[in-house]
Amino acid sequence: MVEIIAADIGGTNARFARATLDDRGVPTLGTVRKYKVAETPSLQAAWEAFARDDGQPLPKSASIAFATAIGRDVIKLTNSSWVIRPKTLAADLGLDHLKLVNDFEAVAHAVSKLPQDNLELLFGPDEPFPQDGSVTILGPGTGLGVGMIAYDDGMPHVVATEGGHLDFAPLDQLEGKILDYLRDKFLRVSTERIVSGPGLNNLYKAIATINHERVELMNDADLWQAALDNSDPFARTVLDRFCLCYGSVAGDLALAQGPHSVVLAGGLTQRMKDVLLESGFHDRFTAKGRFAGLMGSVPVRLAVHEEIGLFGAAAAFRESHA
Repeated sequence: MVEIIAADIGGTNARFARATLDDRGVPTLGTVRKYKVAETPSLQAAWEAFARDDGQPLPKSASIAFATAIGRDVIKLTNSSWVIRPKTLAADLGLDHLKLVNDFEAVAHAVSKLPQDNLELLFGPDEPFPQDGSVTILGPGTGLGVGMIAYDDGMPHVVATEGGHLDFAPLDQLEGKILDYLRDKFLRVSTERIVSGPGLNNLYKAIATINHERVELMNDADLWQAALDNSDPFARTVLDRFCLCYGSVAGDLALAQGPHSVVLAGGLTQRMKDVLLESGFHDRFTAKGRFAGLMGSVPVRLAVHEEIGLFGAAAAFRESHA
């Protein structure tokens, strides 16, 4: 058994936990502690808060997942003001061994270690992951995370991607108008401007403007709640459009990475599962012209885990030290 600290640093929250890894590299997480990124000046300050709250000497090894691309001399989180300098980070945190991964790279590691019971089939045939081929992993959160597992003779190889930053492609007149609206705001409209937590609000404002609807402006959390519990019919209509866009993007990414299997991940997708099942998600996922039949044969699963980012960060450490 190996004990490390696992951390999952997103644009909204920084999560930390002790993790023990068994001889197969499957993590078990201890108490999870969460800190608001906007209320904490730096990663080191969050680490010190965790150490203080944990109350015990910390292990000298850690694996940290970040909501941005990894591998640069200076890492700027996509949706926060934190700046990370990988070359000095281990010393700054008092660590002997440190693994850094992209957030959805961590989620991909988690998916490769989750038992089948944690991979709920939503759409398509109930078939296992391919022995040789890819598994596309995506999910909306503060942004749109995208990763991939490439299986070679049954062995998983995790690949980090930034697929959430591909251009958004409208598929009907309304989405064309939404794209025009968002271009005035962002110039370049990536998929995560729509398929993400904040993306629902972008859709809400865009559709209200296009349809000349008088609506109540809400923050992201309140809008999601109103849409999910159907207390605001217009918000629910916007969520239905969100599901269509989510299905389109998921299908595009599966085609790009190799349409064998897809896993949706993250707390937001878990919350919206019932809506997703009743929506046009799968119709849009399969609506790929000459490849519609192929897309219908692709299993789409939901990764169910309360702390999949932390679980995956810990699993990534084991892979790097195998």
